[in-house]
Amino acid sequence: MIAEADLVDQLKDPNAQSKAFEVLVNTYKQKLYWHIRRIVLNHDDTDDVLQNTFIKVYRNIGGFKGESKLYSWMYRIATNEALSFLKSKSKKQGISNEELQNQMLSNLQADVYFEGDEIQLKLQKAIATLPEKQKLIFNMKYFQELKYEEISDILETSVGGLKASYHLAAKKIEAYLKDN
Repeated sequence: MIAEADLVDQLKDPNAQSKAFEVLVNTYKQKLYWHIRRIVLNHDDTDDVLQNTFIKVYRNIGGFKGESKLYSWMYRIATNEALSFLKSKSKKQGISNEELQNQMLSNLQADVYFEGDEIQLKLQKAIATLPEKQKLIFNMKYFQELKYEEISDILETSVGGLKASYHLAAKKIEAYLKDN
């Protein structure tokens, strides 16, 4: 495993960039896939957003200053790409974000790549009822087991605010699961 600082240096070096980018993709594609998948819910859409994320990383690595960890920077790009994708998709279909969420949840049951059972589906429905920021925070903390400090870097927000948002999200999900 290559050190992050060395990888960044290689990504910025035209002679080593191609091989370094291959290492980057192989190192982060699965984590980023599941991060994006929990936002857009659909396998094919996730693949598209993931590809766009890596394209943006490749094009913008020269501007990466190293003020945060590389993966935090990439997660931020992936998050923004996924949210932009959803906004664009709802706009194209002429429906609200909530209607799009409901549509995506309905399609989730028919998705051959969805391996969850009824409980997983119910959890996804509960998560879909959360406001966007709480949804992101809950997914990163619960599913990806990221530390609050890491989420803080990714979402560029305070740890205290994250803890409060996560607590509220967990309470809302708990209430949803009890009622449904």
